[in-house]
Amino acid sequence: MKQKISISAQLQSQRRIYLLSLIAILLTILSCTANQKNIKRISLIGVGASFPAPLYERWLLDYNQKNPNVEINYQAIGSSAGVQQLIEGTVDFAASDVGITNEEAAKIKRGVIALPLTAGSIVLAYNLTPIAHQSPQVKVPTVLRLPRQVYVDIFLGKITNWNHPRIAAANAGVSLPDLPIQLVHRTDGSGTTSVLTQHLSAISPEWKSKVGAGKSVAWQVGIGGKGNEGVTALIQQIPGAIGYVEYIYAKQNKLPVAALENKSGNYITATPESVAQTLEAVKLPADNLITFITDPTDAQSYPIVTYSWLLTYHQYPNRVKAQALKNFVDWALIEGQKSSLELGYIPLSKKVVIQVQSAVKQIAE
Repeated sequence: MKQKISISAQLQSQRRIYLLSLIAILLTILSCTANQKNIKRISLIGVGASFPAPLYERWLLDYNQKNPNVEINYQAIGSSAGVQQLIEGTVDFAASDVGITNEEAAKIKRGVIALPLTAGSIVLAYNLTPIAHQSPQVKVPTVLRLPRQVYVDIFLGKITNWNHPRIAAANAGVSLPDLPIQLVHRTDGSGTTSVLTQHLSAISPEWKSKVGAGKSVAWQVGIGGKGNEGVTALIQQIPGAIGYVEYIYAKQNKLPVAALENKSGNYITATPESVAQTLEAVKLPADNLITFITDPTDAQSYPIVTYSWLLTYHQYPNRVKAQALKNFVDWALIEGQKSSLELGYIPLSKKVVIQVQSAVKQIAE
């Protein structure tokens, strides 16, 4: 009898332990659910350059997976429009391939900080493949070579056909098509346009005097597309087209790109190595971290390279937003750089990362 009572007591004790454990688990689940509800969701809005857009999209997706309470939206509307919205105070941050001018910065009462977050190249992509299929006599070069003054004159409208003697001379053994050149350029205010036209102005006095440099210029010839994606689409659609886009857009759409003659007389194709070679010689000024490489001198440098800047306010009324943006930038400078090469961008050097990390600390201080 005593043994039966002992066994019954043990069973009752085990049931109590089980019930208490179950209650503890349920309370933990309820507590976690309550905490999740109490987590404040933060939303940030940015606009600007299409140059870094594919990389930003990847970053924002990766960052949100690790930080689900932080939602960051970015729209590629062009550097000019991005800077303007920052001036008007309608966004939390902007992006520009030419940073920001002193005149523009002076209009922002809350102050502005320019942070280079990535770098890349601008390429001249072209479309001659359909012609090769139509005409067996035409032998399209694997890599089209374009001398410095030849691509300047294409943009000036002075060279108008693909079988022009000056193009043929740089591509010996290749029979180029008798086909009109269809130049494609940007219609929107663009940092990509500014970088290209700064380069053209640096290597051609005629271009500098007739057209000059800027985010929007008076093009001598050609048709326009909006954003890097618009120019890319037109190049794909038009036989004989050539236009300027950020490297990743040509890479993603499998468009061939020209090897450009650099200052040393070498024909260089945009690669991570040739672009990094250009950036290696660049020193960012300590005051605003903005500089341009209009005509690099290194023998193996690709000639059209730029940083791309994230523009933040110096002061934010909402300190939670300010901290969220600082956290994202800190992540982009370390973890985010790991996906740069995969997408065709150039990771920042350790020296530049340290400079940017120092500048980020100034946000909301």
